[in-house]
Amino acid sequence: MSTTAPETKSNVRRIVVLLPLALFLALAALFFYRLGTGDPSRIPSALIGRPAPDTNLAPLPGLTARDGTPLPGLSAAGFKGAVTLVNVWASWCVPCHEEAPLLDALSADKRIRIVGINYKDQPDNARRFLGRYGNPFAAAGTDGNGRASMEWGVYGVPETFIVGRDGNIAYKLVGPITEGNLATVLKPEIEKALAK
Repeated sequence: MSTTAPETKSNVRRIVVLLPLALFLALAALFFYRLGTGDPSRIPSALIGRPAPDTNLAPLPGLTARDGTPLPGLSAAGFKGAVTLVNVWASWCVPCHEEAPLLDALSADKRIRIVGINYKDQPDNARRFLGRYGNPFAAAGTDGNGRASMEWGVYGVPETFIVGRDGNIAYKLVGPITEGNLATVLKPEIEKALAK
């Protein structure tokens, strides 16, 4: 009987030592499971239905429109009177490269105005990016320190907003524009904004 007492103490000690490890592993598994099931594009924005932030950004130096004229920067006054798609992008953003051709194709829809906020980027890199994929923007402002993007509630690039004719934010898409969400989400939201 004296040999079972030390074995019991040893088993209890093992359980006490392994219990925190087992608890940690269970919490880590739950964290990774929940991380994989979330859809970042469904993150709600407190700005929906509110006026677009008072955004006045300098133009991207040296950037020209398709007709060769200098492309203007962003102005808060430009959001009134037209349905505007605001795309926050950067040349260093990998998903921005994937969505760029879709934005360029979307710019053919003359019912909407597409503008860009170039987030924490170098002007030369941004111009090369738009030279490679095409420039869908009617205006593009530089946000070198990220302050304007923070006012828009940007979590990370790319993000896209639809601003109605009244100057209020109607919709926010977190993450890149894809063929799937362009057809099923973004275009219907654009149509809703155009119908108002």
